[in-house]
Amino acid sequence: MLELIKAGGWLMLPIIGCSIVAFAIVIERAWALRRRRVLPQHLVAQVWNLLKNRKLDSAQIRGLRAGSPLGRVLAAGLVNSNQERSVMLESIEDVGRHEAHALERFLNTLGTIAAISPLLGLLGTVVGMIKVFSAINASGLGNAGALAGGISEALITTAAGLAVAIPSLIAYRYFRGRVDQLTVEMEQEVFKLVEALHGGAPRDREVEAAAKEEVSA
Repeated sequence: MLELIKAGGWLMLPIIGCSIVAFAIVIERAWALRRRRVLPQHLVAQVWNLLKNRKLDSAQIRGLRAGSPLGRVLAAGLVNSNQERSVMLESIEDVGRHEAHALERFLNTLGTIAAISPLLGLLGTVVGMIKVFSAINASGLGNAGALAGGISEALITTAAGLAVAIPSLIAYRYFRGRVDQLTVEMEQEVFKLVEALHGGAPRDREVEAAAKEEVSA
């Protein structure tokens, strides 16, 4: 492996750096975007039970803020639960935008790595071919070692760039879809509580049913 890195030339260093950063981002986002961390199960039902039993206080709301992204959005709505529906929704949307942005953390960097890694490999290819033509110009076709070195540098950097870019692009697309899915589900969970507080009876019964299910579980 070390010999391949040496044969690839100095452009292997930024490619390796990109691979390390991409791997770190994938591990961090895989941990941060777990469903149970972003959308704790039955959290809305638990909050509804506290509201119905008049046990929701400032300490409980602080706990919601500290617990999860969904909890922070719910807390924003609960703080304004006595206000008009539009005010409550505005506060929820404001916090929701911040949480959605936080879920996308580092994804732009991962997408950038997926885009520039093949370009770094292509640059290595160009540099390698320049060395090949320089060797041909200096000593003709008789210097097989110089020709082989330039060609191998071109091929190794191209392969390394693609080896970093392909999994990075796959991970980027996966996490983007994951964030979109979690954001939509978060909106659905939050609006269950909004409708229960400011909406009609059907959604109120839905949340109560979920709360009873949580109690029985």
